[in-house]
Amino acid sequence: MKHIEIIMPQVKACTAQACGFNKDMGCHARAITVGDENNPGCDTFFAVPDISAHAKSVGRISGVGACKVADCKFNDDYECMADEIIVGFNNTKASCQTYVHQ
Repeated sequence: MKHIEIIMPQVKACTAQACGFNKDMGCHARAITVGDENNPGCDTFFAVPDISAHAKSVGRISGVGACKVADCKFNDDYECMADEIIVGFNNTKASCQTYVHQ
């Protein structure tokens, strides 16, 4: 397998404990995608029926691979330019808590 290295903002914390990529309040996906046009939701979130059923690769730190929320002040050409982000619940959906409307 070929590998690439990309510099991207770190997902500093995630409180979406029902997500398959969440372990010990951290995101362990390779990279997440945030939002759609107007909603800063975590598009990588997926609920697991058993909270103990999480991704095996819990040693890796997740980054923000893409952001589709065009009106966020940190969005530059659909890439997040924040130093780091926090994902948490907004009502019943996992979303980027670092989102700031420009």
